[in-house]
Amino acid sequence: MKKPLALVALTAVVALTASACGSKPVSTSGSGSTASSGSSSAAKAAAFKACMVTDTGGLDDHSFNAESWAGMQDAAKSDSGITVQNATSATENDYASNIAGFVSAGCKLIVTVGFAMDTATTASAKKNPNQDYAIVDNASSPTQVQGLEFNTAQGAFLGGYFAAGMTKTGKVATFGGANYPTVTVYMDGFWEGVQYYNQKHNTKVQVLGWDETKKSGTFDPTQSFTDQAGGKQIAATFQSQGADIIFPVAGGTGIGALAQAKASGGKMNAIWVDDDGVVSNPTYASVIMTSVTKGIASAVSTAVTDAAKGSFSSTPYIGTLANNGTGLAPFHDFSSKVPATLSTELDQVKQDIISGTIKITSKNQPTAG
Repeated sequence: MKKPLALVALTAVVALTASACGSKPVSTSGSGSTASSGSSSAAKAAAFKACMVTDTGGLDDHSFNAESWAGMQDAAKSDSGITVQNATSATENDYASNIAGFVSAGCKLIVTVGFAMDTATTASAKKNPNQDYAIVDNASSPTQVQGLEFNTAQGAFLGGYFAAGMTKTGKVATFGGANYPTVTVYMDGFWEGVQYYNQKHNTKVQVLGWDETKKSGTFDPTQSFTDQAGGKQIAATFQSQGADIIFPVAGGTGIGALAQAKASGGKMNAIWVDDDGVVSNPTYASVIMTSVTKGIASAVSTAVTDAAKGSFSSTPYIGTLANNGTGLAPFHDFSSKVPATLSTELDQVKQDIISGTIKITSKNQPTAG
């Protein structure tokens, strides 16, 4: 189980220069305060500063930005010598300036969130060869940039198998926030999991919203990952087409799908993405059957604490089922509704993926894992 993603109150605004559109960096220490008592405590608090730049989804996106920040905070809580800061990016134009601001501020590790930040992160690394970086959802690039990637096709395969085993209408649905590899890798896995269930059970469960063989499907037209009204409309359309389970891979836009599921009066339920949705979106706990998790918080926390110990490495991290970098969250309110036979099958499918007996074919899987 992951810790709740309710963000710890941010206690001090750091006077760093940021772009007019991007936010000023915000700082917190392991104790939740930047205040220190005594010169020795102050020196210890300033020993290692790690800084994070969000993508345009914002800090409280109930998805990978929020998970990354939770990981930063976990690192600070685990070691009082670590302080953490964040800067949010209103637009993609803020990426470079936010990163540059943290370089100037003396951040010893800069964590950037999302593969869309690859260009800005790589450019900064080339200009600053003594600066260390970690980037979420992207491969390692220069020697001082560690990629934190996740083979979420594996976790989503379990999600698709589960959905196929739970649907009553024979139709399930998925949609993405944008047609990005880190989005469609989930949709691929989900689609493949449904096909595998059909093969094993001689059923014909349909997936609306994505066809891996055609590489075509449904995406939020705004590509904002924040359009809850749009997400609600997409889910309503799928419901009208007969889908009773929806798997939104769309950050904040997906919250709209949860709202539609809740408003459906039991006609639709959901599988959340990235974190345990019952924890991050408790308002919709009654319709979240499970979640396909991505171990971002743990990976980010480890990257920060390793760097603080002087053990930074650009060797890529790949989260898998085997190392708990992805998987299924508990069933929570649906525990009593999930057949024991399906739970047993899911355990076996998981082991078969880990052993290689089941081969996931998505081309969007991280190449190093």
